[in-house]
Amino acid sequence: MNMNSQKKYLPLLLGVAMAAGVFIGSKLDFNDTPDRIFAKNSKKDKLNRLIDYIDYEYVDKVNTDSIVDVTVNEILENLDPHSVYIPVDEYENNADDMRGNFVGIGISFYVYKDTIAVIRTIIGGPAAKVGIKAGDRILSANGKILFGDTIERDSITKYLKGEINSKVNLKIFRKGEKKLLDFKVKRKRVPLVSVDASYKLTDELGYIKINRFSETTYNEFKEALDDLIDKGITKLVLDLRNNPGGYISTAEKIVDEFLEKDKLILITKNKRGKINKTFATRRGVFEDGKVYVLINENSASASEIVAGALQDNDKGVIVGRRSFGKGLVQREMSLGDGSAIRLTIARYYTPTGRSIQRPYGNGNEAYYSDYEKRYTNGEMISSDSIKVVDSLRFVTPKGKIVYGGGGIIPDVFIAKDTSVENETLEYITRSGFISYFIFEYLEKNRSLFEEISLQNFIDNYIVDEILSKEFMDYSRFNNSEINFDKYSEQLKKVLKASIAQQLFGSNAYESILNKDDVMLKKVIELENISQ
Repeated sequence: MNMNSQKKYLPLLLGVAMAAGVFIGSKLDFNDTPDRIFAKNSKKDKLNRLIDYIDYEYVDKVNTDSIVDVTVNEILENLDPHSVYIPVDEYENNADDMRGNFVGIGISFYVYKDTIAVIRTIIGGPAAKVGIKAGDRILSANGKILFGDTIERDSITKYLKGEINSKVNLKIFRKGEKKLLDFKVKRKRVPLVSVDASYKLTDELGYIKINRFSETTYNEFKEALDDLIDKGITKLVLDLRNNPGGYISTAEKIVDEFLEKDKLILITKNKRGKINKTFATRRGVFEDGKVYVLINENSASASEIVAGALQDNDKGVIVGRRSFGKGLVQREMSLGDGSAIRLTIARYYTPTGRSIQRPYGNGNEAYYSDYEKRYTNGEMISSDSIKVVDSLRFVTPKGKIVYGGGGIIPDVFIAKDTSVENETLEYITRSGFISYFIFEYLEKNRSLFEEISLQNFIDNYIVDEILSKEFMDYSRFNNSEINFDKYSEQLKKVLKASIAQQLFGSNAYESILNKDDVMLKKVIELENISQ
């Protein structure tokens, strides 16, 4: 290279040298030996090498993806109970659940006698709009056969979901029709409803039940609340029982509807000690209204944020049993291959400064077995059995004593029926198992309900002993040691509610189930006392 060429490339060479110097400097530790300056992170390198050795050298063929999944799970389990790994095959369903919608045709279904049977179409969804009905059998989607012994639920979902505005051609068998029916359905965003029910309990008292806190929950809640206000309510029951939580931001927006401007809603603190505080704005539409919040041992996370914020601001009454006790904040982070982790990044505190996170230092197994202790120590049937730590005692602005260290303790305690029969009924009510039996019942008797209105059904339909016995035979509880004699009326109520759900939707289901509900009875009692 001649002198002119050297001068020409000198600025470029100097730039490269400076960039390399900056990079080396950022990695340099003056205690490092020269051979470590360019070394990779030893911990990461060790894991990478191990996977490579197994991939290329191990004597048998091994699915190293599954090894990585196990490794990630074990790492997270050693951090805390709520940092979790979401594998590729589960990520989309998790994302749908948190978004509060999915792209599909809008049906609930189950595989009945090797065929996809439509249980119910979602009101306003694509399937309902083209005329698909409960009881229809979907035989194929875009020519893909969807019936037979080899049918799997996951593969069904794959063919019914798809890109937004894409079309799927369905071939359907409908009872009473001589020919198979053809439907062309355009896939749309279908809501995963998080407000299960919204109706008036009395002239002044409304009721809203929320099953989780997704992206769409606040809008659903606000629409329901506005509708109830228009109907004249001045008091509200917010039912958060069995609500596992979700987005903190959604919980904050809901709390904001009840609290005056500048009232503290939530405090979060990360590992660097950074503190964030969220305050109410002036937009709340129910600041002057009275609110009751229903919680139980399965109310967690965002549910506890709502209950704690209202309790600490002396707003309303918390009714039920001590909540789950989750005071950790997670953020979802992609791992680059379609999987993700939800990693705990902060703790949250209620407005009085209390953490409601239960201790987890003894490992995940001990953490989740806390449920068993709640039963054995009598906490489910007596508030006196709830153990509190005096050092975690806090006081609200109006002088009410509250405690941190493990869930929200309600202002008004309601005991739980811990009998095997009641626990079994609760399980079959919420698990979806009973809906299969009801579907088969409606298959034989759907014509009996074609002209009946919801109100007529609620007022006049009676579940008889025959249907109750048929369910006992179907479920095989007759062959168990469980005695439902004392709970026969409760079982009939569950059967009636399940029929209403498939015919009329979740609002009808909840309103029937809530008849004679112990917590709601207590709320009505409190209302009568205060008047």
